Amino acid sequence: MTTRRTEGRGRRYDSVLDTVGDTPVIRINRIAPEHLDVYVKVEAFNPAGSVKDRLALGIIEAAERDGRLTPGQTVVEATSGNTGIGLAMVCAAKGYPLVVTMAESFSVERRRLMRFLGAQVVLTPKELKGFGMYTKAKELAEQNGWFLASQFETPDNAAIHAATTAREILADFDGARLDYWITGYGTGGTVSGVGRVLREARPETRIVLTEPANAALVASGYVNTRNGAHQPTESHPAFEPHPIQGWTPDFIPFVLQEALDEQYYDALVPVAGADGIAWSRRLAAEEGIFTGISGGSTFAVAMKLAESAPEGATMLVMLPDTGERYLSTPLFEDIPAEMSDEERAISRSTPTAQMP
Repeated sequence: MTTRRTEGRGRRYDSVLDTVGDTPVIRINRIAPEHLDVYVKVEAFNPAGSVKDRLALGIIEAAERDGRLTPGQTVVEATSGNTGIGLAMVCAAKGYPLVVTMAESFSVERRRLMRFLGAQVVLTPKELKGFGMYTKAKELAEQNGWFLASQFETPDNAAIHAATTAREILADFDGARLDYWITGYGTGGTVSGVGRVLREARPETRIVLTEPANAALVASGYVNTRNGAHQPTESHPAFEPHPIQGWTPDFIPFVLQEALDEQYYDALVPVAGADGIAWSRRLAAEEGIFTGISGGSTFAVAMKLAESAPEGATMLVMLPDTGERYLSTPLFEDIPAEMSDEERAISRSTPTAQMP
């Protein structure tokens, strides 16, 4: 056995923003079925900890290029947390004030992280769901002349995934099998951007889209109404609150519509939030891979598909973020802060440093 060594990346970065993307694809060794090769793309390796760092950077830089965003202008956006955290990082690095609107139901650590990165967070009542925080962001932009990031509508969202996420996947599986690519959706940028590229470059890859079982908006067949700017004008009637934060707001975003219209997915598989929690915990405890409920949910779908997948098939599962975004959620509710009886027994097995 050789000793691990590192040599550095051979470069120095001019900004934290230059470290967005190029996230690793990691093999699952202990909990995947033996007849499959299962890999995960761990987006927690982005500098602010989630896949939404990509769209945050893509949206801001596209707006800078075409003059929609001017120096010093305030940016505003509605978010369940990860986009807001990504935007807070980008705005801090570039010098833009940021105001985020977020439903009070999302985890407390998300709003604290955004504030830590210099953003202001305006909370909206949980009973108004995602549509409430969305409407608030639009009002603030219109009233104050702020730049609305428009993650749910802007083509810059899917474009950054086509230019980065998809190209990374093609490079990482160049010359190798890729039978399944599995993802959930929040804005829809990942599935629309990556799906656009995979359909052309790897048509043999089966794209699997997943959504919460109790908020199956796509499966319902109903598309909520939108205005001329492609912004939703209603809360989707099939929506129910679910624990998979970052997934499936209470409307079908316009960015996702491309994937629906162009059939960028071959199967739509629902997943229960409890299954996502269970698989997130297993990934952490048995693989050392720390991901949130959304990552656990996507992995749960992969394991369901594995039951009928052919021998030797290769799967790639998107893991959108880190588990640290979920400390105050059901993901951690059974994780105690104090020692268990077993841990106290271990402590008592030697005489020193006993806790009272």
